[in-house]
Parts: sequence; C-alpha cells; structure tokens
Amino acid sequence: MIHIVDYGLGNIQAFVTMYKRLGIETVRAKTVDDLRDVRRLILPGVGAFDHAMELLDASGMRQPLEQLVLDDKIPVLGICVGMQILACSSEEGVGTGLGWIDGRVRSFAGNVASAALPMPHMGWNDVAPASGSPLFKGLEGDARFYFLHSYYFECSDAINSAARADYGFQFDCAVQRDNVYGVQFHPEKSHHWGAALLKNFAEF
Repeated sequence: MIHIVDYGLGNIQAFVTMYKRLGIETVRAKTVDDLRDVRRLILPGVGAFDHAMELLDASGMRQPLEQLVLDDKIPVLGICVGMQILACSSEEGVGTGLGWIDGRVRSFAGNVASAALPMPHMGWNDVAPASGSPLFKGLEGDARFYFLHSYYFECSDAINSAARADYGFQFDCAVQRDNVYGVQFHPEKSHHWGAALLKNFAEF
C-alpha cells in the first residue's frame, strides 16, 4: 500500500496509474484522516519551493507526516519539488523546508558551470546511482530519467547523495537519509526506468 500525499501539487493520477499497472495498491492522502495504516509515502510536487511548503502547511498534514517519517520511520519518497522541500532551504524562496535531509536547493543559473545552458534543465538525462542505493536496484548500469527543473538539491554531506546527473557539472539528482528518499526527476514520466524505481520503493 502506497499513500500518495495530495496537498495540491503534483500529478497524483500519474502515480496512481503507474502503480495500478504494477499491481500495487495506492491511496490518495488529502487529509490527516487519510494517513492511517501507512507503510510507504510518496510526496510529489511541482512549481515553487515556498508555495509547496505553504500548501503542505495549509493541508494540516505536515505534523502527522513528520511523526510518521521521523518517529515511526515510515519510508517516504519526495519527487521533484517534493524532493526539494526535504531540504532546509532554497535559493528560490525565503521559507524553510522540512529539513529531513541536510542540504540546500540551489539555482542552476547561479552556477558558473551551468549558467549558459538552457533553463530549465528539461528532457532525458543519464543518472549514475550511488553504490548500494535500494531505489536503483537493477538500474545500476542503465538509468535514464526525465527531468524538468531549474533548481537542484545540494547535499551538505555527500553520503546523502543517492545518484548524480550532469548539467554542466555533476549534481545530486537523488538523495537518501535513513528512511527518507528523494528524486529530482519524474519517474512517472520515465517509462520502464521510472516504473522499476517506483516498484523498488514499494518493495524494499
């Protein structure tokens, strides 16, 4: 059972559809009452960092999610902006993030190595998983995913980097700390690679 947090951002139906094809049951969690019998959580998101945090706070689900993730150690997978809000802060806004993984979200435009490249970083890109990352089981030598973003997660500690991709420089495109996982790319748009990653998250 996968609970998908529906706080007003992200294409929830795309995840429901992909998991249905995989034969894995999902539940939309739109209220605190929906967060029952949770075994896995997906935290999607698109758009701006501050807006995502404002909507999550307004949903009333932030505190119970923190209980589930930080105290009960329920595995959670943040996707796109859902990954970025796992960080402590972002150059895109002024608010604070969840801080579940120590790091900051940075701008590609502010990095000399990527400033001259087209923005946003959009399209398919190769991904190099870190050794032993359970999200990328079976994808170690063949991982390619769809990206659409102008900001990237910069881990404070390299040990929390679960995968890297190149856009003028090597950046963290997947993160991991204990039961908290995040990916910058869109697995729901990444064909069989995305399906394999979502299946891994449901099963490990």
